Amino acid sequence: MPSLAPASRVADLVLPALPGDGPAYARLAEALRRTIVDGRLPQGVRLPSERDLTGPVGLSRTTVTRAYAELRAQGYLATRRGSGSVVQLPRVPGGRVDHLLTPAGLGEGALDLTVTAAAAPAGIADAYARATEDLGAYLSGTGYYPSGLPVLRERIADRFTARGLATTPDQVLVTPGALAAVAITLRALIQRRDRVLLETPTYPNAIATLQGAGARVVPHPIDHVDHDWEVAALQRTVQQSGARAAYLIPDFHNPTGALMSSAQREEVGGVLRRHGVVPVVDESQAELALEGQPMPEPLGAHVPTAVTAGSASKSFWGGLRVGWLRVPRSRMDEVAASRLQLDLGVPVLEQLVLGHLLDRADVILHEQQARLRERRDTLLLALRSQLPDWQVRVPAGGMSLWCRLPEGSSTALAAAARRYDVALAAGPNFAAAGGLDGWIRLPFVLPPEQLQEVAARLVLAWEDVVAGRAEVGRRDAADRGERPRSIIA
Repeated sequence: MPSLAPASRVADLVLPALPGDGPAYARLAEALRRTIVDGRLPQGVRLPSERDLTGPVGLSRTTVTRAYAELRAQGYLATRRGSGSVVQLPRVPGGRVDHLLTPAGLGEGALDLTVTAAAAPAGIADAYARATEDLGAYLSGTGYYPSGLPVLRERIADRFTARGLATTPDQVLVTPGALAAVAITLRALIQRRDRVLLETPTYPNAIATLQGAGARVVPHPIDHVDHDWEVAALQRTVQQSGARAAYLIPDFHNPTGALMSSAQREEVGGVLRRHGVVPVVDESQAELALEGQPMPEPLGAHVPTAVTAGSASKSFWGGLRVGWLRVPRSRMDEVAASRLQLDLGVPVLEQLVLGHLLDRADVILHEQQARLRERRDTLLLALRSQLPDWQVRVPAGGMSLWCRLPEGSSTALAAAARRYDVALAAGPNFAAAGGLDGWIRLPFVLPPEQLQEVAARLVLAWEDVVAGRAEVGRRDAADRGERPRSIIA
């Protein structure tokens, strides 16, 4: 039976939103709908009975019954024999995930672990409502803000400054996501055939972006087990390669979860400065510290030439396609020119939404971090009990585990897992220069009950690999359980 949301808890969630005009049942239904949309009443939870909720909310049973009926009509509640009124989300025409991100051939109950993105945390719907109220002030203008709304650029600059990298609004460009921010920067920094240093493993879309820009990738292996950037090896690589730029993820590195220490940042910054290497720093997951620990200062604080990319997609919601760049003044003209070759700005409404989210960032991010911490621990516990031979280091932040297999191939594992309706991104997808077939990335963004099911299905897939029943075909990438790098998020 689904878990029950206590009547007192439901009342605490809806009472602040009940005052207002209109019928009481409609106000209660809307308040409940908002808490469901915001994730505070998650899908699958059972609401208290109409009778049990009447006292805590101070409304008649008839009113509560009508509110529940309204939610059922809207698709937010389902009545199941023996289970009562269970929260659900309405069906979305065409599905909740675009077909370009959905691995082909998966069944209805498939569990997709190729994307590190969670459902929206509480507060998103409220931010959209507030942003809609603000939108009218901008409608008399053209709506084009290639640099970004001044009010948003100011908030982003203030957050950089508070973290230890002094920034003014004129150093900020708002972009349609972090990947676009990285692409904009690379187009401004490098020419075809220029060498660019890249960690390996790394974010697959960054590999594809560099290749698309015509760069020659210079791989720098990072230690998978101890999460060490090996500064001496980095210096040798820079000296020997003549790299002009570098793409680095120092904050809860994707896929390893590594966090570069403050001392390492100083050392890495010194190497890059001495050799004239311009770092493009991806901070997409910098807000996802899961242990309440203080974060090191931005890497850009040690390299004045650094261009830093950030995004709302990981810390808030993937559907909010807003990213940003923090650019040194000496490079702003060329980066701005590159940005204008892409489009004329991020939608005004989404920028206003992010502004409201940043106003409440401490509260919203605290809830997001707690949710991810619970899911990380759920997946870790399941792996340790069911796949104890897999080597996993506990990341202190981010959204995924990077697992070392005791034997076999992650490509074969990904192929085997598809038989059990689990989509995986095999280790070679994250390799800047080949290899890594002994590693697999496991995002912990799904709800806990689904993560437990992931582990159970992986046990079956792993048994197939060990027994030699996971033959990898040669026809195409889909047969091998792989996907093009450009759509692994």
